[in-house]
Amino acid sequence: MEQRRHDRPQENGPRVVLGVSGGIAAYKACELLRRLTESGHETRVVPTASALRFVGEATFSALSGNPVSTDVWESVHEVPHVRIGQGADLVVVAPATADILAKAAHGLADDLLTNTLLTARCPVVFAPAMHTEMWEHPATQENVATLRRRGCLVIEPAVGRLTGADTGKGRFPEPDAVFEVCRGVLARGTAEERADLAGRHVVVSAGGTREPLDPVRFLGNRSSGKQGFALARTAVARGARVTLVAANSELPAPAGVDVVRVGTAVQLREAVVEAAADADAVVMAAAVADFRPAVYAEGKIKKRKDAEPEPLALVRNPDILAELSTDRARAGQIVVGFAAETDDVLANGRAKLARKRCDLLVVNEVGESKTFGAEENEAVVLGADGSETPVPRGPKEALSDRVWDLVALRFP
Repeated sequence: MEQRRHDRPQENGPRVVLGVSGGIAAYKACELLRRLTESGHETRVVPTASALRFVGEATFSALSGNPVSTDVWESVHEVPHVRIGQGADLVVVAPATADILAKAAHGLADDLLTNTLLTARCPVVFAPAMHTEMWEHPATQENVATLRRRGCLVIEPAVGRLTGADTGKGRFPEPDAVFEVCRGVLARGTAEERADLAGRHVVVSAGGTREPLDPVRFLGNRSSGKQGFALARTAVARGARVTLVAANSELPAPAGVDVVRVGTAVQLREAVVEAAADADAVVMAAAVADFRPAVYAEGKIKKRKDAEPEPLALVRNPDILAELSTDRARAGQIVVGFAAETDDVLANGRAKLARKRCDLLVVNEVGESKTFGAEENEAVVLGADGSETPVPRGPKEALSDRVWDLVALRFP
């Protein structure tokens, strides 16, 4: 007789409560639930009554493999309004409507989800979804500030298509991106460690700039932007407000991150300098071109049969890292640079650190098959105080977390 194989979450995995409130984005919670269960998280869904008008109880139960808790009056002998929150390693509310944010901020407890939020002593993540006007309303913004001040992680909503023909900020982030935030939060230690960037604004640059030669060609580099995007994701998981200036990267925007898309070094400088005006830290992970063509050809440069191409004249691009380090936008701002080297890695890194006058410099060896586009990285983080912190090869998120550890230690 053929045996049937059941792919079930691993026993004793992290216990997650997925709260679902009543917005049209409730259907996206199903994909988040699938990601949680398939990665070994024991997940229990606690929807509001209005959420069940968008997605049925049977769907949540089938995807989680657990009964769905909906009412404080169910299984009263188990005291669900207390026990569910007490036993969780993480509570994530996705989507979080303006209503649930208001109730959580003011400690209201009129259903099972709001009771669970009051009893939870684990990390709490909210992934808001609502119309732009509702998100920007002063009442909602005060509620978000209150929740963040208490240590909750409220992800910034995405910008894009809303219900109907409306477009703006308030869109539910992609479920995969919310899952990565949850995974990052669970990977942290104590509450203090989890939220050590709470209340901070950090700016991260990522990707590689492209300097156009003509309407068809450009000078560029191999940077994929993966390290910069990992820095942005891990900063969000640690409570920061993040602005990501991304140069020519096709990676999806991380959940909770304000992304500014740019192309050239000059454009990247303008965006970073503007964002850095109120930033506590700036991390320059982008591969910025040192030079650009002196002349831009309005038409495509033609190949001539009997003549060699004209020599390409180059001019220097602005030194963004040196500028940020020399002219700090605010007192106590931390500036971090990256040095991609192919030989004499540490010697060149120390020289660059002295030249650029930044606080930290992440030095790594690069090449055609090293670092660029890879999922892993290794580096040595040099400090202006003479420190050296080796980071062994591992996921780019691991290097990112180590960088933020060192940044957090240097905040005044």
